[in-house]
Amino acid sequence: MHLRMPSIDHGVQSFFWAVLFFVLLWLGMLAFGVSSATALILSLVAAGAIFLFVRLNGEDRPGPAR
Repeated sequence: MHLRMPSIDHGVQSFFWAVLFFVLLWLGMLAFGVSSATALILSLVAAGAIFLFVRLNGEDRPGPAR
């Protein structure tokens, strides 16, 4: 029996990456003394950009058979 990880849609993976980096950026900005509203807005914008970047560029495209 060969056990493999279940297949997860690429959009879901992109969302998880965006949420992870949102939390890291938000907490990091709060730790450096940025106001909470500014940190939230900048982190949300960055998370949206990260989601789009990973969604558009992160998936392996099958190439020609070798």
